[in-house]
Amino acid sequence: MTPKQRHYGLCVLAGLCFAAAQAPLGIWPLLLVGFALSLKLLGNCTSAKHAAWTGWSVGAAYFAASLSWIIEPFLIDIAAHGWMAPFALLGMSAGLALFWALPFGIAVRLGKPASIIALWPLSEYARSTVFTGFPWGLNAYAWIDTPLAQIASFVGPHGLGALTLGAVALPMFWNLRKGAALGVSALIALALLGHLRISAAPEIAADAPLIRLTQPNAPQHQKWDPEFTGIFFRRQIIATQASPKPDLIIWPETSLPNWLNDAERTLAHIHEAARGTPVLFGAQRYEGLRVFNSLALLTVDGEIGQVYDKHHLVPFGEYLPLGPILGYLGMGTLTESFGGFAAGDGPELINLKGIGTALPLICYEAVFPHEMYSAEGRPDFLLHATNDAWFGTWSGPYQHLVQARFRAIEQGLPLMRSANTGVSAAIDANGRVLDSIPLGQAGFIDAALPPPLPATFYSRFGDIPALIALFFLLGVTLLPHVSRRN
Repeated sequence: MTPKQRHYGLCVLAGLCFAAAQAPLGIWPLLLVGFALSLKLLGNCTSAKHAAWTGWSVGAAYFAASLSWIIEPFLIDIAAHGWMAPFALLGMSAGLALFWALPFGIAVRLGKPASIIALWPLSEYARSTVFTGFPWGLNAYAWIDTPLAQIASFVGPHGLGALTLGAVALPMFWNLRKGAALGVSALIALALLGHLRISAAPEIAADAPLIRLTQPNAPQHQKWDPEFTGIFFRRQIIATQASPKPDLIIWPETSLPNWLNDAERTLAHIHEAARGTPVLFGAQRYEGLRVFNSLALLTVDGEIGQVYDKHHLVPFGEYLPLGPILGYLGMGTLTESFGGFAAGDGPELINLKGIGTALPLICYEAVFPHEMYSAEGRPDFLLHATNDAWFGTWSGPYQHLVQARFRAIEQGLPLMRSANTGVSAAIDANGRVLDSIPLGQAGFIDAALPPPLPATFYSRFGDIPALIALFFLLGVTLLPHVSRRN
C-alpha cells in the first residue's frame, strides 16, 4: 500500500468512526477517535489542496455511511424514481463533504492547522443554514445518551460539537500530556454539569394532561393504496376510542386518508371515536392550486380549529428547486402526483385549552435547532408529527428521533412525538424518552405531559454566543500569523 493509499484509507476509516458514533449504533467513543484521526491526517497534509481532499474524503465517507437511508424514498416507486437513488446518495455525500473540505483546506492555507478548531464548527453551521440548510447528523448528536448532551441547553449542538473537537485537539496542537489531561478534565466537568441538570429535573404533576400518541404503522408504499388506507385509518380510530379517555390525541403526519377540504364524513367519524377529546392530526389540504402539508385541530365540538401549515419543506421531497429546469430534465418531487407542496407562513403556536400551547413541528422541521421559535412566545411543549416511513427501517428513523430529543434539551421543553411507523415517543425536557412505540409497530401510548424547564440559555440566545466565541478563537489563532505578515 502506498503512502497516498494509506492516507485516504485512514480518511475513510475516520468517516466511518463518525458514522458509527451516530444512531443507530451510537458508539460515542468513536466520535473522539474520528476527531483525533482527522486532526492527525490534517497534520500530515503538505498543501492546502491535499488538506481539502483529506477533509472531503473524511466527510464523504461519513455522509455516505450515515445518510445511507437517503435512498429509501427513491425506492418507494422504483419505476419512477429508482434510477435517482445512487445519484442521490453520491451527490448528497459529495456535496455535503465540501463543508468539511473547506475548513481543512483553509487551515493549511493559512499555515495554522489549529484554526481547524474554529473553522470546522463554523463550516458545520454553514451546512445547517445555507441553501435552506441540512443540519442532519451534527457530530454532537453522538452524545445523546450521555450527560454531555445536556450541554446543548447552554451552547446548542454547534457549540457542543466545538467543545468536543477542542478537547480532542488540545493534546495534538498544544501539549500531549497536559493537553490530554485538560481535555479529559473538561469533558468530565461538562458531563458532571449535565448530570446535575438531569438530577434537578422536576417530577411530573399528578394532574398533568394525559396525551395519547397514535402510530398506525403504514409502510410508505401502502400508505395511499386504496386497499390499505381503510386498514390504517381503522387502527387510528381504535386507538382514538380506547379507554381511558385522554386530554388530547395526536395522529401523525398526513394521517387523514383524504383531503382535509373534502373530509366531512371522515372528521365526523374521528369526532365520534374521540368522545369529546380534541384530536390533532396531519392532513393534506388545498387552497386553489396550492397544496399544504398541515396539522389540524379537531375541537371537542367536532369543528376544525387552528390549522398549521408546514413552512420548512424538504427540497426534492416536497418541492422541486429550480422547478422548470429540473422538471424539463425529467425530475420531480417524491411526494404525491400533484407535484409538491407550498410553504406555510412560518412557526406558530397552537393553543390547546386546558393543556397549554404547543409549537408544532412537521417531520423535517424538527432537525433545525435554530428554528424552534415562534413570534407568539415560548410554548409549553413541542409537538412533532412525522411520517418516518420515508426513512426506511435502519438508521433514518432513529437519527430523526435523536434530533427531536436534542430539540427538547436545547429548549428545555418536553416533546410529544407521533410517528406514522415509529418511533413515537413522549420525551421530557431533558431529552429522555419516557415511553415509546417501537419502529414498525402499530399501537398507541398514553403519556402524562412532562413539565417544561425554565428557559435555557440556548433558547434565549441561540447560536450567537457560540458563533462569537468561535470567531474570537479564530482571530486569536490567526493573530500571530497576521502580525508576522504585517
